[in-house]
Amino acid sequence: MLSQVCSSGSQPFRQRLLPWVQSTALSRSRATDRVQPSAIRHVRSWSNIPFITVPLSRTHGKSFAHRSELKHAKRIVVKLGSAVVTRGDECGLALGRLASIVEQVSVLQNQGREMMLVTSGAVAFGKQRLRHEILLSQSVRQALHSGQNQLKEMAIPVLEARACAAAGQSGLMALYEAMFTQYSICAAQILVTNLDFHDEQKRRNLNGTLHELLRMNIVPIVNTNDAVVPPAEPNSDLQGVISVKDNDSLAARLAVEMKTDLLIVLSDVEGLFDSPPGSDDAKLIDIFYPGDQQSVTFGTKSRVGMGGMEAKVKAALWALQGGTSVVIANGTHPKVSGHVITDIVEGKKVGTFFSEVKPAGPTVEQQGEMARSGGRMLATLEPEQRAEIIHHLADLLTDQRDEILLANKKDLEEAEGRLAAPLLKRLSLSTSKLNSLAIGLRQIAASSQDSVGRVLRRTRIAKNLELEQVAVPIGVLLVIFESRPDCLPQVAALAIASGNGLLLKGGKEATHSNRILHLLAQEALSIHGVKEAIQLVNTREEVEDLCRLDKMIDLIIPRGSSQLVRDIQKAAKGIPVMGHSEGICHMYVDSEASVDKVTRLVRDSKCEYPAACNALETLLIHRDLLRTPLFDQIIDMLRVEQVKIHAGPKFASYLTFSPSEVKSLRTEYGDLELCIEVVDSVQEAIDHIHKYGSSHTDVIVTENEKTAEFFLQHVDSACVFWNASTRFSDGYRFGLGAEVGISTSRIHARGPVGLEGLLTTKWLLRGQDHVVSDFSEHGSLKYLHENLPVPQRNTN
Repeated sequence: MLSQVCSSGSQPFRQRLLPWVQSTALSRSRATDRVQPSAIRHVRSWSNIPFITVPLSRTHGKSFAHRSELKHAKRIVVKLGSAVVTRGDECGLALGRLASIVEQVSVLQNQGREMMLVTSGAVAFGKQRLRHEILLSQSVRQALHSGQNQLKEMAIPVLEARACAAAGQSGLMALYEAMFTQYSICAAQILVTNLDFHDEQKRRNLNGTLHELLRMNIVPIVNTNDAVVPPAEPNSDLQGVISVKDNDSLAARLAVEMKTDLLIVLSDVEGLFDSPPGSDDAKLIDIFYPGDQQSVTFGTKSRVGMGGMEAKVKAALWALQGGTSVVIANGTHPKVSGHVITDIVEGKKVGTFFSEVKPAGPTVEQQGEMARSGGRMLATLEPEQRAEIIHHLADLLTDQRDEILLANKKDLEEAEGRLAAPLLKRLSLSTSKLNSLAIGLRQIAASSQDSVGRVLRRTRIAKNLELEQVAVPIGVLLVIFESRPDCLPQVAALAIASGNGLLLKGGKEATHSNRILHLLAQEALSIHGVKEAIQLVNTREEVEDLCRLDKMIDLIIPRGSSQLVRDIQKAAKGIPVMGHSEGICHMYVDSEASVDKVTRLVRDSKCEYPAACNALETLLIHRDLLRTPLFDQIIDMLRVEQVKIHAGPKFASYLTFSPSEVKSLRTEYGDLELCIEVVDSVQEAIDHIHKYGSSHTDVIVTENEKTAEFFLQHVDSACVFWNASTRFSDGYRFGLGAEVGISTSRIHARGPVGLEGLLTTKWLLRGQDHVVSDFSEHGSLKYLHENLPVPQRNTN
């Protein structure tokens, strides 16, 4: 049944739909109206779901091997289970969920894909309508016979499913038509039975009808004809053919018949689990392979509908064998799962993906478990053993220098012409870089002697009841880094020293360098049998998917561009992120600043490495310094260094011909560009920093100690310096050996984060049959709460 193409109008969708839902007299005359394909193909901007611009041409015959390939799917079947379509009371439709699903299907249809729906819901919709009619009929009869206005409690008879389906099919289709019309998309209804697939002529007719509808950009909505379908017969599948017993088998049969690229099965569970969903040990299976049925325990079927999860798996495997990729996911919680259909097509980790290709190595979930168990073993080693591992890694960096540089050369050759010059510089390794790395690692090894297990506090609670607070590892760290392969051994050494398990996700531009450096780290770990504590993620996992592994990862540390950090902070769900989204560093030049110091400090802070997060971005100058020799020297130096100057509003007001006025005072340039602004006092400089800064690193240049101390105490940033370059904000320069990043967070760690920032604490209480009731008002014991001396560990 075809619907007329209409414009979406100006009213909100649900507001426009409400009068239709309340009325039972919707005219269905639009069914015979003419289709306008040109209007259907018009791409609209009505949705907040992002469009995917990828080539959609694909030769059918083999299913996709990886999730990331799903974005190339052109022909897609979406199966909506009864639990998705119906309300919780099983009487009536879940309009909010259906609206979200229709929106997503419309987005994909307007991208040039060919969408088909296999939907349940006719029985539930018909049950709602028949109950309403029965209640209305009974109430009228009761009022006529009793003559009373008050109605007695009325019993609703058990409604036969076929009758409900007959009453609900027309209303269900009319609802879909109304919804799709809001997005200028036509829909057509097709009712089928098992016989339609077993009769060769009917199969050809069905196939031809569906292809013609898809050619005209119409969304076919397919359902079993529940008004006439006979009861399902167990074990009635023919050899190599799946019988249509329910909408799961119908969707699988339709997907294979139509040579679709992807079948999405939406139900009321997240996917397949290795034990019944809801049990304590249940884990969602990310990828399911044929032959893995033994690893799955099937629970009960969904609250409504004919098929259970076992039926879905059987249908999915049959479709997979026919060349169609399958994903089973939850479609009942749009606020939780988001745009589940479009997320699946974008390749995001949603539900269970059926694949015929097993990866060569472990999955990222398995790597997370290995990092967890390996990290716990690492934490139990003696400090000397952890230091020995780090020393061995430092030796390997110099001993295997030629192999490392050869791998890095491959990365540089492959990146030539694809990466900008600053990124190529970050990607490049050299003998001097490796030597500096080795020195830094040995510093970490020395500091690791007094880290894990260090007693921070001791308290005597009562006689023979003593409490200790000790330093312990955080758990499993996920470090995501771009371009810089030298980051890998630094972070690995810090994780070893702090006893943390580590998952590493490097940029693909450094694949060869990262691979050999990770192998060297594992070789060093092997000397004490903890090789698996550090894992390099080489699978096709997207960063957003990694950020969802909240049961495996305890802390995410991004190292890269401010955009990377912001993306990870946005994607992380339930996992803390340590880092900074921006490095807007300020330098305030006071009226009592030294002429000799200022130009050196400004040049080093801005020009030594402008792409670094600790590079100077805004120069604040005291008003009294304008039109002085000091000011002229600063401007001349910046001109020689080819630094582009952006004038702040106050600075521009002092100039007749000023540089380009800054677009925003809250800008991280990451290049040879600098904002200059004028302030009247140190307090105004502090206020400016608090308003426009990012709490990273801020500097004062002055010879007045009192002014400097005021600045140091009042600026609320992670690093605050006096007469020193902003570039000192670095773990290696601070003597931390290395850093995992610079944090502007106010919880746990701030500034350059070295070994100490990767530790947390736990409490150890040692007693002798102590119970709380002994310390009550009438108890025999009293609290002492005496501070005890903390033992000093020998670090020589």
